[in-house]
Amino acid sequence: MHSGDTTTPAERLRLLHDEYLTPGPAPHAERVSKSTEPSTPIRLAVYDHIKATVDELTDFADVNRDGRSAAPRPPGVENAYRWAVEETAHLEGRRARIRDAVIYRQGLEHAILMGDTKAIRRHACPDCNTWGLTWHRQRETVVCLNRYCSDDDGQHTTWTLAQLAENHVDRQAATAARAT
Repeated sequence: MHSGDTTTPAERLRLLHDEYLTPGPAPHAERVSKSTEPSTPIRLAVYDHIKATVDELTDFADVNRDGRSAAPRPPGVENAYRWAVEETAHLEGRRARIRDAVIYRQGLEHAILMGDTKAIRRHACPDCNTWGLTWHRQRETVVCLNRYCSDDDGQHTTWTLAQLAENHVDRQAATAARAT
């Protein structure tokens, strides 16, 4: 088991790979009848998520390389974020914030896949700036539960993870600009 900050996208991706990829024993395995066919040795949804994450990072680094020669991506999923940031370190302004938003969104996706929907509640609503955000599993969106943050029909304001990540990164950039 690896110790460290489990709130970074890189650590969440490592946790997904190391702890959630292979299925563990069922909580009540002794009460279930044996299957005639073996189960898959890995959780395919987690595998697909990890692969999509690494592919998106690789594609983003390739598109934003600006003619620079590419360093080979190091093995291991835990190194994917470090490599992507190093490959796109030359980006400035809006392009760097887009990279940071992609990484932050992926971290939120990792947390939700691991069952940590409280990662959404750590953000203020981009519209009303209150702390009423929650994850809506069926619609796969972020919902603001503030009763004043709704449209004319009374529907709560919703956000995608990409919108929430962009808002978070933009707020961090604005705070950093004010601090200097």
